[in-house]
Amino acid sequence: MANSSSSTPGKRASRARPSPGGGAAHACGLCGKTGRLTKTACCDQWICDDEGSYVMFSYARNSCSRNHRRYTLCGYHHTAGHAGDWRTCQDCREEFEPEIYVYYGTNEHNFVTLENPPEFAPTLCSTCGERLNLGEGGYSLSNDGYRCLGCTASDLGL
Repeated sequence: MANSSSSTPGKRASRARPSPGGGAAHACGLCGKTGRLTKTACCDQWICDDEGSYVMFSYARNSCSRNHRRYTLCGYHHTAGHAGDWRTCQDCREEFEPEIYVYYGTNEHNFVTLENPPEFAPTLCSTCGERLNLGEGGYSLSNDGYRCLGCTASDLGL
């Protein structure tokens, strides 16, 4: 399987490693660039070696490496040290809200997407009922549930 976790039970995979000579013979499996590349620690795929250019707290999603590590089940599965294939991992499925699980398994930061993702009820703002997109952000979470940015700002007097 092209995107199975490279971890075996009780053994962690090696860290991502840079490609020799900048990776000119290979291309990033997500964006297609052929510049500085590395292989992912989770699934051994060629990817841009661009995580160092991420600006902390910018929440930008312009780093192929960071996006795959942070916003996919494959990256999460590896980071959490789960055994087996991320696509069949029950621990991964139980550790996320269904909407986030589906987003992490099917978004553009994946090399291989989750087949037959589970259906889920849409997440709505607990105050006004606006449909929220948990995968893309733009909400807050409180004791009352998820809230859209408009309701959050109103409650904060902004």
